[in-house]
Amino acid sequence: MELLFQTGLTENSFVVVEQARAGVKRSKVDEVAKQIGLTDKEMAQVLNLSERTLHRLRPEILLDNNASERLLLLEDLLLHGLDVFDGRADVLGRWLRVPLSELRRQAPLTLLDTATGFGMVHAVLGRIEHGIYG
Repeated sequence: MELLFQTGLTENSFVVVEQARAGVKRSKVDEVAKQIGLTDKEMAQVLNLSERTLHRLRPEILLDNNASERLLLLEDLLLHGLDVFDGRADVLGRWLRVPLSELRRQAPLTLLDTATGFGMVHAVLGRIEHGIYG
């Protein structure tokens, strides 16, 4: 999947909208989390679900469109982050958990409960990517 945030409106953007509306399987949550070692608690926060609800969902169950969209946004953000950090999942995982002055001393991961937060984290990654971080 291409980086949606960086490319703007593309055919792939519409595919993501369709995927979110159709629902994404619960099993994809574990696949995305595994990429950089996110915990169930962290994933539940990003998806705006309780950890208990996340645990109760069977792998084949479709997430609602809100949780599906957040999962797809997270997947896109991780692709961007892995690109910025040269495929180093461990570095990206640590970076997401460290409070940053640019984000008012909040860890990027804590902002991923809103669409605006996703945009803010993408922006910081873009600054790093273009050498204007800090």
